[in-house]
Amino acid sequence: MAHHEFELYGDHVELNLLLKLVGLCDSGGAGKHLVASGVVRVDGAVELRKTCKIHAGQVVSMGDEEIHVLADPN
Repeated sequence: MAHHEFELYGDHVELNLLLKLVGLCDSGGAGKHLVASGVVRVDGAVELRKTCKIHAGQVVSMGDEEIHVLADPN
C-alpha cells in the first residue's frame, strides 16, 4: 500500500481537493467523480459526499493508496 502524508493548513480540506492535492487525480472535478463512484474511504467507511470536510487525524484511502492527514504545523 502506498502511503501519503498531507499537512493540513487550516481547519479542513474538502475530500475531492485532497485527492487532487496528493496527486491521485488531475482535478477537483475528477476527484468528485472518484468519490461519487464509491471507491474512496474515510476512516475505513465509504464516503460519497464529494466535498466532505477532512480534518487532521483522518485517513483517506482509495485502492492501494492511503492518505494520512496531519495537523497544521503552525
